[in-house]
Amino acid sequence: MDHRSSRPAARRRRHPDAPDTSAAFRELAGLAEGPARRELREEIVAAWLPMAERIAGRYRDRGESLDDLRQVAALGLVKAVDRYDPERGAFESYAVPTIVGEVKRHFRDHLWALHVPRRVQDLRNRVRTARGELAQSASGRSPTVAETAERAGLSEEDTLVGLAALDSFSALSLEAEAPGADDGHALGDTLGASDPALDVLVDREAVKPGLRRLPEREQRILYLRFFRDMTQSSIARTMGISQMHVSRLISRSCDRLRTEATQDAA
Repeated sequence: MDHRSSRPAARRRRHPDAPDTSAAFRELAGLAEGPARRELREEIVAAWLPMAERIAGRYRDRGESLDDLRQVAALGLVKAVDRYDPERGAFESYAVPTIVGEVKRHFRDHLWALHVPRRVQDLRNRVRTARGELAQSASGRSPTVAETAERAGLSEEDTLVGLAALDSFSALSLEAEAPGADDGHALGDTLGASDPALDVLVDREAVKPGLRRLPEREQRILYLRFFRDMTQSSIARTMGISQMHVSRLISRSCDRLRTEATQDAA
């Protein structure tokens, strides 16, 4: 007797793409490994596939193709079917977080250009959401760090970390043309050179008075660059000035600190 003939017709649940497969799961649990079990398992997966694809669609336009996201969601669905215990509640309650988790894991493992700790990824998401909400009400300007921090419910320091992480989600080659460049200059041409002497200066007590004497803006830029390890472009966006201006301020501040430290040590 065909094992499918005894199953009741599927009943629809709250969502049109969430079928009632409870009877099929109970039958699956009682079948030994073999062709009949594999066929029934494939039927269950096919019944729930529209829901998995709908979940994948929530994450489109985030740097990954929809076809790839659907494949990842389908993988999560298969894992959910294989691990589901009918005695522990409705399948939908188990499948949805399993599929969502698989999709988020895919983004975390494959699409971050740099390795970013989970806490920093969370800060990035909160900052991005807050800036998006503020952009709806702002009058043609980017929200400030303070405004973003208030909307996200974060400290300004954590907000700066989240802003820096926005640049880590995707990376451009240094050979790519610089934004707004009309003379063929690459991104690498806009980067300031590292100052090896600064590593020595930061460790020397003599530099502390000089740091305190710098204007507040230069102090903050040096802090973001050398203590928060932010890129010059990230600092420029945070401060509301150009990247080249940031580069000049860093160079000028380092020269001043080096000169004052050398004079004090003499």
